[in-house]
Amino acid sequence: MMKQIAWDEVMKRLEVASKICNDASPVQVEGPIHVGVDLGTADVVVMAVDDNGVPVSAFLEWATVVRDGVVVDYHGAITIVKRLVGMMEERLGRKITEASTSYPPGTDARLSTNILDAANLRLVSTADEPSCLARLARLDRAAVVDIGGGTTGTAVISNGKVIASVDDATGGHHVTLAMSGALSVPYEEAELKKRGADNRQYAPIVKPVFERISDIVKAHISGHAVDTVYLTGGTCCFPGIAPLFEKELGIKVECPDYPLLLTPLAIACLPLMEG
Repeated sequence: MMKQIAWDEVMKRLEVASKICNDASPVQVEGPIHVGVDLGTADVVVMAVDDNGVPVSAFLEWATVVRDGVVVDYHGAITIVKRLVGMMEERLGRKITEASTSYPPGTDARLSTNILDAANLRLVSTADEPSCLARLARLDRAAVVDIGGGTTGTAVISNGKVIASVDDATGGHHVTLAMSGALSVPYEEAELKKRGADNRQYAPIVKPVFERISDIVKAHISGHAVDTVYLTGGTCCFPGIAPLFEKELGIKVECPDYPLLLTPLAIACLPLMEG
């Protein structure tokens, strides 16, 4: 079993994952591997870690198979998971028959676990998304804020355990809408610009949306002992989001360099944290 790791170590492992993401070249891995499947609103990620919880393979595909915690394209989700698992099998040179997954707080876990079952993967472990991170990292007096495509979820963590969680229907979708309107481009084009490497230029357009999200988070954590907020979710890829949140919330805000890979890493490590 692996012990909880410090945030700095989490960041190092995300760096490793980012370097191998969508790398199909064969690699030899000694010992057992542990696979996590993350079904997001804007993407699907399959990640494998070794017995020490270090990423050895990761594949990401942009897809809208989930909306507000509900699988809206069941066949598409199964097809993508099978495809990504197949690519991972090629890279690692071994058959993958089991995996762990997660689900948004307050939703039915079967929405995710049924996809694994249909993709011929035996379920090893499952937990709601913030609990996955709470089990992985040594967090206390903290809040995990997951800014996804459709919602912003806040989980308050005390001594490594989630003690409260709440969701609000504001997220990356609203950022894209703001960009689409301001730039007079179709939603799909605005979404691509949002994900682009040069998205910093759109910061003035989206700032009001992030201020609105930070207000939501402020209400979520009100009355709780929170010293640090940890941001995750694809929408956090926008530059300058952490300083904006720090200014609005008045407390320390940590944002990983690769927020899209944080939940998949935590899911893959789930079996190592149990027992």
